[in-house]
Amino acid sequence: MTDTHGDSVRADVWLWRARFFKTRSLAAKFVDEGRIRLTRGGAESRVDKPSRTLKPGDVVVFGLGGRLIAVRVLDCGERRGPATEARGLYEALENPLS
Repeated sequence: MTDTHGDSVRADVWLWRARFFKTRSLAAKFVDEGRIRLTRGGAESRVDKPSRTLKPGDVVVFGLGGRLIAVRVLDCGERRGPATEARGLYEALENPLS
């Protein structure tokens, strides 16, 4: 999958494209609530604005539906495609706390 939008994407857009949320507005609200942690280059921070960017290699951790989800961003994506395409945007991580 190629990424024609550069090497970063808004957090809300990525979460929506990766199909963690049904709408972009739900993803933006989730991010606004500060419920996502980002690890980039060994430094952890909270993603507190939907406009914050995610890049390939970033690790994102958040709770959703009673589960702790930890994924590594592999691609920014070009669109919100089918689930099989969305699954290619990230790699699930086994132990999010390490």
